Amino acid sequence: MSNSVPDTGTASASASTGASASTGAYASTAASAFTSAGLLHLAVALVGAGWHPAAWREPGARPDALFTAGYWADLVAEAERGLLDFVTFEDSLGRQSSDPSGPDDRTDRVSGRLDAVLTAARVAPLTRHVGLVPTVVATHTEPFHASKALATLDYVSAGRAGLRVRVSGRPDEARHFGRRRFPDPRTAGPDTAAGRELAAGLFAEAADYVEVVRRLWDSWEDDAEIRDVATGRFVDRAKLHYVDFEGRHFNVKGPSITPRPPQGQPPVSALAHGPGTHPLLATSTDLGYLTPRNADEARTAVAQVRAARTAAGRAGEPLHLFGDLVVFLDAEPGAARARLERLDARAGEPYRSDAKVFAGTPAQLADLLQEWRAAGLTGFRLRPGVLAHDLPAVTRDLVPELQRRGAFRTVYGAPTLRGLLGLSRPASRYATAV
Repeated sequence: MSNSVPDTGTASASASTGASASTGAYASTAASAFTSAGLLHLAVALVGAGWHPAAWREPGARPDALFTAGYWADLVAEAERGLLDFVTFEDSLGRQSSDPSGPDDRTDRVSGRLDAVLTAARVAPLTRHVGLVPTVVATHTEPFHASKALATLDYVSAGRAGLRVRVSGRPDEARHFGRRRFPDPRTAGPDTAAGRELAAGLFAEAADYVEVVRRLWDSWEDDAEIRDVATGRFVDRAKLHYVDFEGRHFNVKGPSITPRPPQGQPPVSALAHGPGTHPLLATSTDLGYLTPRNADEARTAVAQVRAARTAAGRAGEPLHLFGDLVVFLDAEPGAARARLERLDARAGEPYRSDAKVFAGTPAQLADLLQEWRAAGLTGFRLRPGVLAHDLPAVTRDLVPELQRRGAFRTVYGAPTLRGLLGLSRPASRYATAV
């Protein structure tokens, strides 16, 4: 039974020379392997002035420019200078807070942020190679909107878009929308039955969200656009398809209003802290971010996610697993640790993170990355503690160190994000096999 959108036009189909751009100049170069042996993949996570709450007070931080396009363009250009695979843009549905359960009253931290997808779209034309991966909060938002926004970003960037999906269980964020109520995290924390039930529901919703997004990306076949001036027929509506998704969280008819993205499907990623979040990585993503504290934890987490992938029937499908680290880098031994202590004193408390906090030299970080690579991770997403200092330290000091060791690329080898990650371009699930 066909789920294509009926073509009510009378003009005959034409063997057009104007097939969809997604199969032409934007098409991803076929990857010869999932990842080159021994080579690391590297990304950076961009947020505010950096991941340390006192970063905005450091020399060169440019707090007056945080909400300008030029600020973000400069950061992404620096990442591209270092040949990084991609950058991620943080986003949320509430202001930054030191309290995970809700807003705080602090005024000494960066507060407010730009929309991640719009920021990525603004800087995309100013770059040529680096992938652009904005964060989208699946909770409270609609997958239809996300699918067309990311498809648009993929066109604007010529095939360099990705999606990082996250969830939110904060009651204050739910109140922005007024459709749902969540329990107070202080009484329904992650170690309580109510907290575990809430988290399971949010991640199940996120899995449905990603499935709808992927179906919408596929709802236009690659050659759905005919663009035949002679017959006056722009699109072959037989190659637009209803997605007909009916689930617990969403009922979406489709098709999308945006043609299939240049990459077919931009890579989807998510952050996972433990076994409760591994099913989302296993069933729904192309790339997962893990937060181990040492090589043994990395090995265990990788094995758990791979096992979940196998249990989901997707063992043969590639899945990158990146380690997340907050990094403070200085050339002189001890300097990064001293700088972190000075930042902590300025913030009034020690910095804590969900990920390992590394403070040392680029060579020491290179040692750690190669050790964790041997534990099964295929790459790393680094969170610069102070963007003005630690992002250039990554691109100008760490990257050359890894290159000297033969552990990182020396040129960009593919025009798309999927190509950089060694992921082949998938066919639309709705296309008729020839």
